[in-house]
Amino acid sequence: MQRLPTWTSIARSLRQNSSSSNPISHFRPQSPTVARPRFFTSSPSSHQYASPYEAARAGAKEKNRTTMYYGASLIVGTVALSYGSVPLYKMICQQTGWSGQPVKAHDNADPDIPQSERLKPLQDHRRLRITFNGSVSDILPWKFTPQQREVRVLPGETALAFYTATNRSEADIIGVATYSVTPAQVAPYFSKIQCFCFEEQKLNKGETVDMPVFFFIDPEFANDPTMQKIDTITLSYTFFKAKYDKNGVLTTIPGAMMAA
Repeated sequence: MQRLPTWTSIARSLRQNSSSSNPISHFRPQSPTVARPRFFTSSPSSHQYASPYEAARAGAKEKNRTTMYYGASLIVGTVALSYGSVPLYKMICQQTGWSGQPVKAHDNADPDIPQSERLKPLQDHRRLRITFNGSVSDILPWKFTPQQREVRVLPGETALAFYTATNRSEADIIGVATYSVTPAQVAPYFSKIQCFCFEEQKLNKGETVDMPVFFFIDPEFANDPTMQKIDTITLSYTFFKAKYDKNGVLTTIPGAMMAA
């Protein structure tokens, strides 16, 4: 016959179980895990900042740095352009006739037509009236005028004209001349054989020199229907004061244009 457990044994058994594990603890709710806020500090490899003030300050510094880079690039480009302005302007205008520049490349336009054939006057064409104009910048103390008011030529006929320049200052001065043709659409047909433009012209104090211009109107002028109503062409020269910079580059000094 099996013996029933006594109250003493039951109490002893409960004390042993409570010492090894607490059965009530299995029914306690687990406390939720609360995420603690994290604080970040600025570092060279991170774009996160400890405060909005630091972020705004860093953004302003970056913007100023970018502006400085753009400004430096603009200055370098402007200096480079000033160094090459005269030869670049000369090259572009003489090849394209842009801005009323006479073209110097007609002798290579059609290799099948020799230069001697292009310089044959078209006797059955009307004569064209070529007028001349001269001016200087307001900081160049020169007198610069054409010696003749006009000449009349046929397409294909060469012509020689002269300008006179006088240095009215008490110092030696270097000048550089640019030129243009009006109406501008005639420029591709105005061919310059020899002139003094885009080259250094140094006049001693009080010196006066004659400057020749040798040119012709290309015979193709007569075949262009847009030239039919053009009878007068003006050749204009403007002299600018120039000097050599520390790198030995001849550059013009800006100034307003005025009649000589």
